[in-house]
Amino acid sequence: MDTVDTAAVSSASSFKVALVTGSSRGIGAAIARRLAGDGFAVVVNYAGRVDAAEQVVRDIEAAGGRALAVQADVADPSAVAALFDRAEAAFGGVDVLVNTAGVIQPGLVPLADTDDALFARLVDTNLKGTFHTLRLAAARLREGGRIVNFSTSVIGLALPGYAVYAATKAAVETMTNIFAKELRGRGITVNAVAPGPTATDLFLDGKSPEQVAHLAKLAPLERLGRPEDIADVVGFLAGPQGAWVNGQTLRVNGGMV
Repeated sequence: MDTVDTAAVSSASSFKVALVTGSSRGIGAAIARRLAGDGFAVVVNYAGRVDAAEQVVRDIEAAGGRALAVQADVADPSAVAALFDRAEAAFGGVDVLVNTAGVIQPGLVPLADTDDALFARLVDTNLKGTFHTLRLAAARLREGGRIVNFSTSVIGLALPGYAVYAATKAAVETMTNIFAKELRGRGITVNAVAPGPTATDLFLDGKSPEQVAHLAKLAPLERLGRPEDIADVVGFLAGPQGAWVNGQTLRVNGGMV
């Protein structure tokens, strides 16, 4: 799946290109499909689920879009550099970077019970992974591009059991605001999206039906978010209507916080 079609490179040169990390499933996959529907050629990044990533590519191509699946662990800076190389080789450049790759602890884990391995895993993917892509985007994203990072509404809720996870995402929000200012003069916007509870495998894993039902009731709209709800907001930020939104974190949680 990870091969370059030279004919596709030529024909896609007039299209804008979106690189979506962690887009083999869940919110990332919904974003990849949404941006493809908006006319972007999409690089579907995955860490280990090649079958799922290839299915997203097939879905996009079946709908008339352009996509390429590329494996890379965002926690590895050399892999991230290779990911940008593949995107540029396949489609000529990158206009939009969406950082959806992320991990969460298995269920509720109090800070006092968080071991070194879990702490490192959360920091390496959620914080370092975003840092690695942003650092390269500073030089390699085309003029007028868009960056959308991912945070979480858990920061506002301050839910016990999510201290380290929320801390990694709070750092992402801070980087988002500052990075938007550091890219002054490039015409590039940098924003973050902070979903609330969203019905994905990542969110549901390790939670009891009672916990899921409780979290679904927290929002005044009384339901879990859908991946498409989040993808719609990313589509707005990546599109022409979102051009004047910069350095912001958008809480997309149905009003729970």
